Amino acid sequence: MSRAALRRARAAAQLLHRPRALGVADVVGRLLAVQAQDLRATRLALRARSSGLTAADVDAALTAERSVVVAWLMRGTLHLVGRDDYPWLLGLTAPTRLATSRRRLAQEGVSADEAERAVSIVARALADDGPLTRPQLAERIAAQGIRTEGQATPHLLMLASLRGVAVLGPLREDGGHAFALTRDWLGAAPSAELAGAERDTALAELARRYLAAHGPAAPADLAAWSGLALRDARAGLKAIASELAEGDDDLVDLAAREPTPDAIPARLLAAFDPYLLGWKDRAFAVPTRYAKRVHPGGGMLRATATVDGRAVGTWSSAGGRPKLEPFGRLPAGAGAALATEADDVARFVATSARPS
Repeated sequence: MSRAALRRARAAAQLLHRPRALGVADVVGRLLAVQAQDLRATRLALRARSSGLTAADVDAALTAERSVVVAWLMRGTLHLVGRDDYPWLLGLTAPTRLATSRRRLAQEGVSADEAERAVSIVARALADDGPLTRPQLAERIAAQGIRTEGQATPHLLMLASLRGVAVLGPLREDGGHAFALTRDWLGAAPSAELAGAERDTALAELARRYLAAHGPAAPADLAAWSGLALRDARAGLKAIASELAEGDDDLVDLAAREPTPDAIPARLLAAFDPYLLGWKDRAFAVPTRYAKRVHPGGGMLRATATVDGRAVGTWSSAGGRPKLEPFGRLPAGAGAALATEADDVARFVATSARPS
């Protein structure tokens, strides 16, 4: 498969050709998980994949419909996922993060006993008075003599999430994202760890759903994206071997794949967009000579303009219309197509009912 064909196949798997108008839960379900430490960027990631979607639609899915939630999942990072996918994703990913969580809390001056007490405090506060914001929960924890300074609070709330106690659900009118008690918000408390046949089934589903949004891909790509061990990625793919088509370079894809379009329309992708985070190596989409402009370091991944799935520049919008910073001369017609995209970004942002 040529680099261009691979790029188009992956961009189409990511819905960047916008095959049809989809709702928030449908887009999230296809992608399985969307990185969500920056909710404004998360909203924009969904915009790029469905025509006519509004920021208010995303907020309603989180707050009124409860069809999607945010929790610490893949790679110990906040992700937006469907409510039905959240329990098994948590059961797969949480056990891999607990040791890291304990180590980080110890570095912040929080003992293991204090951390477990903090989780109980969060559960009680959310049961009695939730949903509550991060500052409100930090105040409850600090009142019991547990350190909340520095990065202690986010790591304590992460531990509550890894335990299946809390999720980020409703948005407040001021734009704040509030934590909710999982069993109240979703109707049941999930298992924070899967084992045996349950885990095997979840690994198979992970592999199937990952390929739906990322194929063609290799086992190492699935491992890098999920944060699971390579042996788990291989086990999941082996479990669905009868559903796969094999290619070169260890790549596999779902055999029942819709035909790839001849070209992928120009898109303005948000910072931390799934298209730039879904594989171990993003060189298929970002020319090596421009890699530092997209990923300058320090954990940053900039908003990127793509044409036919290939990065052609970065963009920014400091409260106004998106401003493009191209890497060089744009392909014929790309300037007008990206201007149309910029108009749609402005439309989308204007539909938000809350501050970004």
